[in-house]
Amino acid sequence: MTYLRKSEERGHLQISWLDSRHTFSFGDYYAPEHSGFKSLRVINEDYITGGAGFPGHPHKDMEIITYMVSGSLRHKDSTGQEGVIVPGDVQMMSAGRGIVHSEFNASDKEKAHLLQIWIHPKQRGLVPTYQQQNFGENFKSKDWVKLVSTQDDPETNVLRIQQDLELWVRKFEEGDVFQKVLGSANAVWIQVVAGSIEWNGQTLAEGDGLGIETKEILKLHAKSKGEILLFVFQ
Repeated sequence: MTYLRKSEERGHLQISWLDSRHTFSFGDYYAPEHSGFKSLRVINEDYITGGAGFPGHPHKDMEIITYMVSGSLRHKDSTGQEGVIVPGDVQMMSAGRGIVHSEFNASDKEKAHLLQIWIHPKQRGLVPTYQQQNFGENFKSKDWVKLVSTQDDPETNVLRIQQDLELWVRKFEEGDVFQKVLGSANAVWIQVVAGSIEWNGQTLAEGDGLGIETKEILKLHAKSKGEILLFVFQ
């Protein structure tokens, strides 16, 4: 079974300082047929104007991942964590029993471009936690880079999530052919960050998402230079 979500069909919010595309129902955008995939609840692609952002607001019982595409984002939360997220950085926040945070474009001029991702946790009422890691050096390998996992991995410093999934990124060049052995996984979600790829005769362009319920080897063909995120659900 497959679930295709084309970029142009996503929900759209545009206000003076924010241009956001919603893969799944979010805020005032409600589409019951697009309410998530497995434990994946939200993928919002946000463009934030210089100096603007989200003032302090609460979250509860959600695993929140921020993936920076370009620009920079200033984070502050009620656990005392504060810092700036730049391309190559991935932020992992477990809201647990409750956390308040704010996110503002760290530049007054340059637009910030990011993906914000929400995952339902396995357990409610956990202690809130915050993690941040830069994977920029790993990206140079042009191979799969694991960003998030349910298991600790001290050798690669992947971020720990309270759910049975892994999040990988892959940068590629036009004409690349590559695959991912899924092992015990039962489904994947592909999110195209940039460029385009082909899977099983289906072309996916920038902003497109594809959910696949499969235990087979995932084989992809790059139609152009680009980058994808891959969620692997155990």
